[in-house]
Amino acid sequence: MIFALSETRKAMPLFDGWQETMVWSCLQGVMGKIYVNHTKEPVSAMAVLGDFCFLAGEPDPELVLSHSNDQAFCIMVPKDSAWAGCIEACYQKRAKKVVRYAVKKEPDVFDTKLLQRIVDRLPGEYSLRMIDQALFRRFHKIGWCSDWVAQYEDYEKYQAYGMGAVILKDGEPVSGASSYSGYLGGIEVEIDTREDFRRKGLASVCGAKLILECLKRGWYPSWDAQNLWSLALAEKLGYHFDKEYTAYEVLEREKDETWNKKQIR
Repeated sequence: MIFALSETRKAMPLFDGWQETMVWSCLQGVMGKIYVNHTKEPVSAMAVLGDFCFLAGEPDPELVLSHSNDQAFCIMVPKDSAWAGCIEACYQKRAKKVVRYAVKKEPDVFDTKLLQRIVDRLPGEYSLRMIDQALFRRFHKIGWCSDWVAQYEDYEKYQAYGMGAVILKDGEPVSGASSYSGYLGGIEVEIDTREDFRRKGLASVCGAKLILECLKRGWYPSWDAQNLWSLALAEKLGYHFDKEYTAYEVLEREKDETWNKKQIR
């Protein structure tokens, strides 16, 4: 049997030492869920938030296979090689092994003057705005940028645990950096640019603006890179590479579907 854990503190020892803000969000009860194989003394746990699923404790095939997602896709992150083997055994060809890039969490590393110079480079034909209630509701309905706000059930939640900076061209969003998720003390950055506006430096401007606004609020803007492009952007903004780690992009159904839509985060 698999259970949703209400007393999330019971799962904290299983995730001990994991520097992943989405796990923290679940453990803190801010957003996401913790699932376990036993509610009193869990030995296996799964933290689920949006497209992401983090597995810790003793490998448990039932827990791995219990994960369901309306989007028919998820990114599973094993805490160790034993969990990796469990994912591969359970999903076989539906689990695509990928490398992601962890970035160090260094609250005092940012050069605010540099970041402001990046923001100031935005050409005059664009406008830069923070995400307000009207934009929040609008972005929920736009497929390519919905992840900027998708994990927040309403704007009140977003105000409390999120923020975002967006660039508009003729009133339409073309690039943005927002919180994929929030935790007590910070956010997990989600950044993307509309395909026809990429390689114009817009993502750098949005990212720099979001970091500056987070620092004003006393929040840490955590960054995890899906690919080397994302890592290079993070380093441009002041972050430092930590390590590579293994994840699995898992299709819940056996179909010839496009793998992970995220190309930047």
